[in-house]
Amino acid sequence: MVKNFDKNIDLKVQTKAFDVKMNIFVPMEPQKNTTAFLNYLSQFIDSKDVVMQNLIREAAIHFTLLNLKKNEFFVKEDAICKHFCYVESGILQHAIEVSGEEKTTYLALRNSVTSSLSSFLFEKPSRKSVKALSDCALWIVDLKTFKDLIENNAAFHQFYYNIIEKQICLIDDYRIDLLTLTPEERYKKLLVTEPKLLQEVPLHYLASFLGISSRHMSRIRKSI
Repeated sequence: MVKNFDKNIDLKVQTKAFDVKMNIFVPMEPQKNTTAFLNYLSQFIDSKDVVMQNLIREAAIHFTLLNLKKNEFFVKEDAICKHFCYVESGILQHAIEVSGEEKTTYLALRNSVTSSLSSFLFEKPSRKSVKALSDCALWIVDLKTFKDLIENNAAFHQFYYNIIEKQICLIDDYRIDLLTLTPEERYKKLLVTEPKLLQEVPLHYLASFLGISSRHMSRIRKSI
């Protein structure tokens, strides 16, 4: 269970680490460095609108820092996802199990937001797991606070609307690519649109994300 935290206006925030044995988030020493997170939120808001910029800063106060070690889970399949998060550092893998084989459905890199969204919003068991592929620093918020921010903070509402709109377009493109592009074409497109994935994500996770075998992925990389 996540405890309540002191949310001071000067952006003093507390951090949490995950205690695997106790299955709880444990508060750590306070930290002040919210720069990367605030910069990410602010890019969706008019930089000249002082009121909106102040509102997005107020929204950031309600997030707390969670550190996950490599291979720890943000949420496991069939569990209810309790948080929405911003990835300050590290990589989160979204995956499902099909006939005993792990399939990567999404990769959340540094400077992005993610969740098992359907599970989080509707408090139902997650159909996928979300796991740290490397040590991660995540800014997280619980459902009640998340809904309060959307309803009562105009800047956060705008941020969330813009993010959802962007993700819907990306998902639509991804599904069409799976049906219309060859594996080689999908890989080449990834080189152009998501070069960070190729630099930061192990080969077999990328292959699973693209819907091809690791062996085929190796052949494609050698031929390009």
